[in-house]
Amino acid sequence: MTTESEPEHGRSDPSLSVIMSERRQLINLAYRLLGSLADAEDAVQETYARWYAMPRDDQDAIESPGAWLTTVTSRICLNLLGSARARRETYVGEWIPEPLPERTEWVTVRSGGTHMDPADRVTLDESVSMAFLVVLESMTPAERVAFVLHDVFRYSFAEVAEIVGRTPAACRQLASSARRRVRASRASVTPPARQADIVREFKQVWEAKDIDGLIGLLDPKATVIADGGGLAATVDRPVQGGEQIARACVELAERAPLTILERTVNGQPGLVSQQGGVTVAVLAFDVVGDRIKYIWAVLNPEKLRTWTAD
Repeated sequence: MTTESEPEHGRSDPSLSVIMSERRQLINLAYRLLGSLADAEDAVQETYARWYAMPRDDQDAIESPGAWLTTVTSRICLNLLGSARARRETYVGEWIPEPLPERTEWVTVRSGGTHMDPADRVTLDESVSMAFLVVLESMTPAERVAFVLHDVFRYSFAEVAEIVGRTPAACRQLASSARRRVRASRASVTPPARQADIVREFKQVWEAKDIDGLIGLLDPKATVIADGGGLAATVDRPVQGGEQIARACVELAERAPLTILERTVNGQPGLVSQQGGVTVAVLAFDVVGDRIKYIWAVLNPEKLRTWTAD
């Protein structure tokens, strides 16, 4: 797997344009490492703060500014991943990575009236699907950094070792362990067109409050995980079982009038629920064969800022 922009090594001109041209690459890297666009932006901001805190002579002495920026961002993310585990132990309810819309659907106005730079938008490919990010969450910080840098961004193990402070052999083992986790999580791959058909049908039978139709689309052992972060009403634990999920969906539809829209969520077919034109939930799906195996529902308004203009 590769991203739209590969790391560029060997550049020696630390001019503003050269340094800032790395920003999108760094945001792409940090989002995959942290699963949060807000945290990714903070990590990249800190990276640039460290760069500009250096004397100009020190900047000029760096042979590849892009490699330096990537190294610093990766190390910041590695430290943040360790502290994030502690923070998530006190997080209210389940924690789900922050969902991202398709570029054409990206709301560029942030709270406070500032605009999001198009260069900060994350490249949406298979390495940023919700299912993939959830697997990354199960890894140790070192596994995640080694795997993302090597398997997604194509850094050599020698380069990864320099970044994470371990030997190339140790980094190879970390990436191999992470790779096994990814493979174990993917029973089969459903073609995108078929995924879209199933998600669309799910939307239709949900709107029709058709319990039997919903059950027919859900794996008998399907799971719904909802993330409200204590800021939106939701269940504290995953809902398991196709019939239980179907009944919960119908109860929700009967309780609150929702507008359900088909949208691309992290590069995959998904749904968005709106009330009064405001996005209140983003749903990502994991489709295996012809059944929905997982639904990740993000309701935490702090994670929906790229979906709703203030």
